Amino acid sequence: MNMIKIKEDIIPEIEEIMNLYEDAEWYAYTKDRIRLKNAIDNSLKVLTAWNNHKLVGLIRVVGDNHTIIYIQDILVLKEYQGQGIGSKLLNLILEKYKSIRQIVLMTDNTKETISFYKKNGMVDTAEYNGVAFVKYNLN
Repeated sequence: MNMIKIKEDIIPEIEEIMNLYEDAEWYAYTKDRIRLKNAIDNSLKVLTAWNNHKLVGLIRVVGDNHTIIYIQDILVLKEYQGQGIGSKLLNLILEKYKSIRQIVLMTDNTKETISFYKKNGMVDTAEYNGVAFVKYNLN
């Protein structure tokens, strides 16, 4: 990962963002590029990972910056996964917001994602006798 540079609050061009989200197959985001760009622009914090001038990873946070943050997206291009980039992005956010009581994220229910987040210090809400609810507007 020595060639990868992490940048704070540098918002990439929409084409770079689209490439990253399409590589992750997050098509619900990419069907409306203006909405996706606005979502990133209005995030509380955005960290990006770059290999020279190529966007290879991104993490974005939303929240009130006092009592709760929500890690909305964390993506790394498939060809760059397994190099510690996602962990670096996540751990930079966890360190930056260590005084925030609730750091929340939702992820896909796969062995890989569960293992990744547990390895990086996240726990299932059940460990705090909690439960999470969501309502998706799938239109």
